[in-house]
Amino acid sequence: MKKILVTGGAGFVGSHLCERLLKEGNEVLCLDNYFTGSKQNIIHLLDNPLFEMIRHDITESFFAEVDEIYNLACPASPPHYQYNPIKTIKTSVVGAINMLGLAKRVNAKILQASTSEVYGDPKVHPQSESYWGNVNPIGLRSCYDEGKRCAESLFVNYYTQNNVKIKIIRIFNTYGTRMNPYDGRVISNFIVQALKGEDITIYGNGKQTRSFQYIDDLVDGMIRMMATDDSFIGPVNIGNPNEFTMLNLAEKVLELTKSKSKIVHEPLPQDDPLQRKPDISLAYDKLSGWKPIINLDEGLTKTIKYFKEIITQN
Repeated sequence: MKKILVTGGAGFVGSHLCERLLKEGNEVLCLDNYFTGSKQNIIHLLDNPLFEMIRHDITESFFAEVDEIYNLACPASPPHYQYNPIKTIKTSVVGAINMLGLAKRVNAKILQASTSEVYGDPKVHPQSESYWGNVNPIGLRSCYDEGKRCAESLFVNYYTQNNVKIKIIRIFNTYGTRMNPYDGRVISNFIVQALKGEDITIYGNGKQTRSFQYIDDLVDGMIRMMATDDSFIGPVNIGNPNEFTMLNLAEKVLELTKSKSKIVHEPLPQDDPLQRKPDISLAYDKLSGWKPIINLDEGLTKTIKYFKEIITQN
């Protein structure tokens, strides 16, 4: 049995990861300050004797004897990470320093949940791990983009200088149950607007593309990455390479919800990427043939069912 620390463990991704790690027989220590996480996401785990929840902000130091650390703590949707940009940067950078320091002290293996945002508005398509990105360092999104880029640099330098066992993944757009319905991400926006019969808001002409990965595929990729040989540190793209325009997505949501909502267009936000699609050949090669298996229709159907329940309760 391993003792595993998950920062941001009460968040959308973290709660699914905690659940999976418990199912595999591990002891799980969940840290979260509830800025975007929620007790509701992990309430069904509280009775498990192998699960412990601690309210803690990783910008403050923390100590525990653990074997592995998954560092997920950081708001990930633009409205949340732009709400307090300095806090976002501190979570990415100071939080990474604190968790890397812990990993060094207790000789734990540590995985950094980085992001496709490190590629910025890419001029290379699809994006492979060798691409350095096209990021505006002083734009509205820079608190998140540059915070995550700096965290990757910290991880690599703790590896080369201090022999800390690290793993870096770059997560592409992920969706699924336990998403916050009002987190400002495109899938949650479209589903909530459709279910409420409100206009579906598309920014720009709707021809910009994204690739959408269901949460179960991401968690599987994360666990496989942690299990790789210590000599392989990444970064590795974890995402679904099937590419859809915003118009494609809006029409799909309308079809699955049977909504009568209309599509309306608003101006494109600053530095919003026009294309985003992962090259996952490295993940397939290094993570035992990992690839996403849940298609958009199946994943959206599960997510719509979840949001219907949430909206009915509210």
